[in-house]
Amino acid sequence: QVQLVESGGGLVQAGGSLRLSCAASGSILSINNMGWYRQAPGKQRELVATSTSGTTTISLDSVKDRFTISRDNAKNTVFLQMNSLKSEDTGRYYCYADVRSVAKLQDRYWGQGTQVTVSS
Repeated sequence: QVQLVESGGGLVQAGGSLRLSCAASGSILSINNMGWYRQAPGKQRELVATSTSGTTTISLDSVKDRFTISRDNAKNTVFLQMNSLKSEDTGRYYCYADVRSVAKLQDRYWGQGTQVTVSS
């Protein structure tokens, strides 16, 4: 089994910063992609950022100048540094990891989500 545990969400004022972390654990042989989605109330889940084999991509135009994704491969952990937060960044943030495990060739696992609320 593989588990993803997120942390770092919370309530912050507009203009502030938060750093989300997501650590994968379990029967992991290797991890290919890791990244973050978010879902605002009443909206579809959208891809925010991805880390793949040393390459990082911010997929959401509205956060490209404010968010940074990074990864610690030794700790199977991915981070999302969020600066200059805006009220529209409010939502639940989910990390994912494409994991090759003992049980499966590759499968996508999800964290439980962490709430980010930005007050204006």
